[in-house]
Amino acid sequence: MKNITTQFFEFRGSHYDFGLAQGKRLINTALYKNYREVNKPRKRPRYVVDLNKAYDLLSKYSPRQWRELQGLADGLDVSLEEAVTNYSGYQQEWKKSGCSIITGNDFLVRNYDYHPKTYEGRFVIYQPDEGYATIGPSQRITGRADGMNEHGLTMGYNFVHRRNPGDGFICNAITRMVLENCKDNREALAMLKELPHRHSFNYLVYDKQGNSHVVEGSPRNVTVKEAQISTNHFDIQTTENRYHLEDSKRRMALLSKNMEKLHSPYQAFRFFNDRDKGVFSEKYANWAGTLHTSAYIPSKLSVWFAVGGDREPFVISFKDWLAGKDSKIKQLRGFLNTEEPMPFMEG
Repeated sequence: MKNITTQFFEFRGSHYDFGLAQGKRLINTALYKNYREVNKPRKRPRYVVDLNKAYDLLSKYSPRQWRELQGLADGLDVSLEEAVTNYSGYQQEWKKSGCSIITGNDFLVRNYDYHPKTYEGRFVIYQPDEGYATIGPSQRITGRADGMNEHGLTMGYNFVHRRNPGDGFICNAITRMVLENCKDNREALAMLKELPHRHSFNYLVYDKQGNSHVVEGSPRNVTVKEAQISTNHFDIQTTENRYHLEDSKRRMALLSKNMEKLHSPYQAFRFFNDRDKGVFSEKYANWAGTLHTSAYIPSKLSVWFAVGGDREPFVISFKDWLAGKDSKIKQLRGFLNTEEPMPFMEG
């Protein structure tokens, strides 16, 4: 059993200043030390980023995030090219992962399943001077693993596969772009259809009006269906699926069977976070262990968050924060049943 800590970061202001503040805060951390090691130059790079193309795409879909990358580069004392290559979410790679999501009456609940060594342990609340305010755990610094915005739009993703990648953005970058630029499902679906997708993922979006959709996004096609559950396979683009779908379909069946019993956000949270219910996973060595459980309640602009299993949710009032009341939270502790390395804490 390992103790795991999530650091909270709150910021109000311009995207450049946001990036600068993040860079200055990160530069001496174990997390950044690990990123420098992972991203150090290689003779045969895993991917290559065309800076001009990255600028053109971000300028088209989420131009303010380019200014955040400029600030991040200055805060980390690196070139803009290095910041864009490693933290823009454009053309980056992604390992296999798990994840389960469900929506119900005024809630989205999500288990984020991945390898502990990939976890950032950062929870970010940001109110920009342009664009919508957002809240959620970060991934690859500028991306979001899941989240909600000031209009109550919520979103999470599920890995499907990474074969035959395309020219585009990875999942956490897409989540950040949608949350910062879209106020409801209608706008989110339009953006998800237009964005270029690097890999194949499900995206579940849920808004304050109760609309719930799963977007099957791949480099080759984007399809949409009304749905309340998402795991790790496509129902429409079935030719995109991997060969090993047993656990994804098992979780889908389990959630479908119990969906009518999950009347409240707390019931859904317990079903996802309790280690004996069958959704929470401890397959950390296989890149599919549950790192956090999050719940978003759009009508109240409330967020529940827990790291590890069998935990009570920590409740954050995004509504109060938007009204100017800082949360004053520094960190949140949890436990994972694993001996896998956690470089974001251990260096």
